[in-house]
Amino acid sequence: MLDNLLLGLSTALSPTNLAWCFAGVLLGTIIGLLPGMGSATGVAILIPLTLTVEPVTALIMLAGIYYGAQYGGTITSVLLSTPGEAATVVTTLDGYQMARRGRAGAALAIAAIGSFTAGMVSLVLLAALAPPIAAVALRFGPPENLAVMVLALVTMVVCSTGSKLRAAAMACAGVLLACVGMDAATGQSRYTFGSVDLLSGVPYVEVVIGLFAVGEVLHQIRVGASRPIRAGFRDLVISRREVAESAPSIGRGSLIGFTLGTLPGAGSTLASFLAYGLERRISRNRANFGRGAIQGVAAPESANNAAANANFIPTLTLGIPGGATTAVLLGAFTVYGLQPGPLLFDEQPELVWGLLVSFFLGNLILLVLNLPLAPVFAQLLRVPYGYLYPLILFTSFVGAYAIDNNFFSVWLVLVFGVIGYGMKRLDLPLAPLVVGVVIGGLFEKALVQSSYLLDGDLALVATRPIAASVLVLAALLVVSPALAGRLGRQRKETTRTHVR
Repeated sequence: MLDNLLLGLSTALSPTNLAWCFAGVLLGTIIGLLPGMGSATGVAILIPLTLTVEPVTALIMLAGIYYGAQYGGTITSVLLSTPGEAATVVTTLDGYQMARRGRAGAALAIAAIGSFTAGMVSLVLLAALAPPIAAVALRFGPPENLAVMVLALVTMVVCSTGSKLRAAAMACAGVLLACVGMDAATGQSRYTFGSVDLLSGVPYVEVVIGLFAVGEVLHQIRVGASRPIRAGFRDLVISRREVAESAPSIGRGSLIGFTLGTLPGAGSTLASFLAYGLERRISRNRANFGRGAIQGVAAPESANNAAANANFIPTLTLGIPGGATTAVLLGAFTVYGLQPGPLLFDEQPELVWGLLVSFFLGNLILLVLNLPLAPVFAQLLRVPYGYLYPLILFTSFVGAYAIDNNFFSVWLVLVFGVIGYGMKRLDLPLAPLVVGVVIGGLFEKALVQSSYLLDGDLALVATRPIAASVLVLAALLVVSPALAGRLGRQRKETTRTHVR
């Protein structure tokens, strides 16, 4: 292990590779700032530029774009309520509220610290546990994936504020939206109303941009928020106390992100939602979540960064992409004449370990670049909203158009912007709807595959140990509020009896 790490360190620290790593991280941050682009699109666009360099150098740069885009998406999520990536959607829930209260710098700082810490934790685990974790992940079939999807939906509903019935309805609406397009079992089109653009489904990037960015602008125009935020420099700097309070959330988010990141298809988005849901569930100040809780930024940001690194476990060891971006990177391996899989560690140790060590250097570069600049980014909120709102709408529509060079995406953003505005007026939760849209396709795929695998008897899912354990956890989340309330009432009655 030490020999491999030293080999990787010597490879990653070469001036050429270090320069390309810096370029990748910087470009990734810029790409993440553009709504609708995302790391997968950025990596795909820039692959041709790397064909003239060594494969290890090219992969180091493309990986830098991957995790650099994660933080770039965080910046727009916090400052403008415009997620650059699906993985940063949940960051808007508390990050943007912190910004509205003049704590944008603190939100961006804790996101940078959490991402860096999660990156370090996940890299240590990645280097030490890649082969055994890949073996465990290989045991996850469709029934296990189905159970994980159920857990994700239950977690978001149970941990949402306000009416749980409304949250459940929004989650179901999101899953129904994900059903638009081609039937996973028969290949027939459904709910497309004859539109060719909907055959591939309702794209969640446009949904997210519309609900959060356009919906927020319409909402702010209605309530008349005309004055920009005026925050002193001290308000923009994170305190040691806040870092200490966020440390447990960062640790839990890192572990959740790494665990889910090893599962093919789970990705950073699911990890960020589950980490946020857990923090909201166990926090003593759960009432602050959704109103600017710093733990609500620390946990999902740690989770999505850890998951991004862990996505490389199935990619490198099994040749199975962990998410959309690693699927593009898998294609890059083929372009460079490489075959990911168990033999890659033996045949190309310099490339594999140079790439893994470059993650450490890239996360360090991200921290050095973005932590001091957090207050600078936060100054964008001092721009009068009369200038800021047109800029948000412009970038949202341009970003949506750039996804497929199709005006249909622009119309989708506009439609879901109006829906988001209506949901804000009716006080309906956005997060369960987005979770339903994001994982609805994965949920249906796992459901269909499990049905075929188990001859139509889905009750047999409970006979598989891993799937049964996950479903038991989901059931405990459902009944725990009622149990906690009953125990609380019993304790009060016992106390009253003793007092008498």
